[in-house]
Amino acid sequence: QHGGTFLDCTFGGGGYSNVILSYPNTKVIAIDRDKNISLLAEKVKKKFPKRFKFINDKFSNLDKIKDLKIKPKGIIFDLGFSTNQIKDYKRGFSFNSSGPLDMRMGKNETSAFDVVNNFTEESLALIFKKLGEEKDSKKIAKAIVFKRKSNQIIYTNDLVNIISRVKKNYLYSKTNPATKVFQALRMFVNKEVTELIAGLISATKLVDKNGKIIVVSFHSIEDRTTKRFIQGRDTAGIKFNFKLVGGKPIKADPTEI
Repeated sequence: QHGGTFLDCTFGGGGYSNVILSYPNTKVIAIDRDKNISLLAEKVKKKFPKRFKFINDKFSNLDKIKDLKIKPKGIIFDLGFSTNQIKDYKRGFSFNSSGPLDMRMGKNETSAFDVVNNFTEESLALIFKKLGEEKDSKKIAKAIVFKRKSNQIIYTNDLVNIISRVKKNYLYSKTNPATKVFQALRMFVNKEVTELIAGLISATKLVDKNGKIIVVSFHSIEDRTTKRFIQGRDTAGIKFNFKLVGGKPIKADPTEI
C-alpha cells in the first residue's frame, strides 16, 4: 500500500504480482523456474510495462541474478506447484489424470520416471518416508521394484495403481492414497527442501532492513524447514535477526478460499 519494490519468488499464475501491482508506486520482480509460464508473465508485463520484470530462474539463485541489485520491502515464497502445472496432465504432477511421470518444474534434468524406474528399493522407501511422511513407504517401494521388473512404470496412473493395491484399506479415504508418494517424488525431483533453504539464505541478504520475508507453506515439511531456518538450525548455527510475526499458523478465511 505504501509502494516499494517486491520480489515474487514463485510467480506461478501471477496472483501475488498482480495484487501487489494494483497498488500505485509498487514494482515487482518475479521469478519462476518454469519456462511454460512466460506467456502469463508477458501479459503482466504488458499491463505494467515499467513496474514489472520477469526472470526465468530458480529462487535458489537469487544472489546470483545480476538484476537483483535492490533492497525489496517484501520477498514472497509461495511453495509447492501452481494450478497451471497440476492442470497440465503432460507435466505428470496430478494423480487424478493420466500423464507421463515427469514432475519437473523446470531447470532440472531428473524426472519422476527416472527415480521410479532406476532408484533402489531402499532409496525409494527413504524418499517416500522423509519427503512424503508415508508410513507404508517400504511396502510401496517393494511393489514398485517388483512391477518394473516386467514393465517400466511410465504413466502417473501406473504408479497410482501400484500404490492403491498396497494401500487398499485407504481407497475410501477422503485423501487419495497416492498423495504422499506424489508429494515426495515431486519434492525430490525438484530438490524443493534444498531450494527453499538456499532461497531463504539469499533472501536474508537481499531484503530491506525493515522488510519482510513471507513463506506460504502447505505441509509440515516446508513449515518445519522454514521454522528451523529462522531458528538457525539449518544454517550452520548462524542466526538471523528475524522478528516472527504471529506465533500461530495464519489460515485463510472463507472469503479467500
